Amino acid sequence: MKILVYGAGAIGGYLGAILTSAGEDVTLVARGSQYTALAEHGLILEGPKRGVQAPVKMKVCQPGEEQAPYDLIFVTLKSHQINAAAAHLKTLIAKNGTFVFPQNGIPWWYFDGIDSPYRGTSLKTLDPVGFLAKTFDPAMIIGGTALKPANLIAPGRISLPDAPTDALILGELNHQVSTRVERIAAITSRAGWPGVISTDIRRVKWVKLLSNAVWNNLGAITQSTAREAAEYPGSRELAVKMAKEVIALAGAVGVILTEDAHVLVDQAAMRASLPTSTLQDVRAGRSLEVDALTNALIEIGTLTGVALPTLTTVGACVNLLNQRIIHDRVAIRTIAIA
Repeated sequence: MKILVYGAGAIGGYLGAILTSAGEDVTLVARGSQYTALAEHGLILEGPKRGVQAPVKMKVCQPGEEQAPYDLIFVTLKSHQINAAAAHLKTLIAKNGTFVFPQNGIPWWYFDGIDSPYRGTSLKTLDPVGFLAKTFDPAMIIGGTALKPANLIAPGRISLPDAPTDALILGELNHQVSTRVERIAAITSRAGWPGVISTDIRRVKWVKLLSNAVWNNLGAITQSTAREAAEYPGSRELAVKMAKEVIALAGAVGVILTEDAHVLVDQAAMRASLPTSTLQDVRAGRSLEVDALTNALIEIGTLTGVALPTLTTVGACVNLLNQRIIHDRVAIRTIAIA
């Protein structure tokens, strides 16, 4: 199987490196300083258990230099970056090829192919003019959720805290178990990232959203990790309210979450103190993944009539922060004071 990993951030870089080490025919698409580091030196994966290993040398190219067609394309861009790359991605896939989209948050295809009162609803927050729906045939898509803490700490260097929940969860949009999803799960499992098949990938996404919608948002506007936000009484109360709103919203579209908001916050207070992907983007001056993690939820709230007062208020702050980063071209970082 000829594989392309499109996007060389923390997750894409990790996936490209382990697939290469496992002997798969894989190419990683990167750009800028990350491309230069990977092309010249390879990728260093480091963590508390693995230490600092020798760089993994892999096939890497810049956008436009791919050797299409590819049988399998892992699109490891952030959700808000897919639209700009969609037309190009379509030219890279083989006739019977498969795209895997493991982004956080609500995907544009959420209401496609399911038995729901909202079947076929287009979420304008994610696909304003229906371009993604026209570009990607749902039959070519595997949904995914990446469970792997990872931090791109420098070009060509990724920090990987090991967690017992590490997995790449994969699922067909129609919730069936197909031969192709079994094959993809087997490929990542052999490489060292357990591939887990779900018969309800949408529920899996809501479960992760319980964390992302809370901690990514709070962390971005307070420069805090989930643990720090969960430990502080004021933000802890906000987190519980936000989690309860996400649970209610999931229920309104037919996904019953049994998780308890208070337990979720308690668990976050016991985690390793690591920056979320959104906080990493704030500190790097990159546009934020606010549409899939927040704005789409608010849109679904309007669609279903579910009130989201806390999420809407916190989301307004994150959207304003995102506007500053984009328009003012700033990165916001903490500075240690001697």
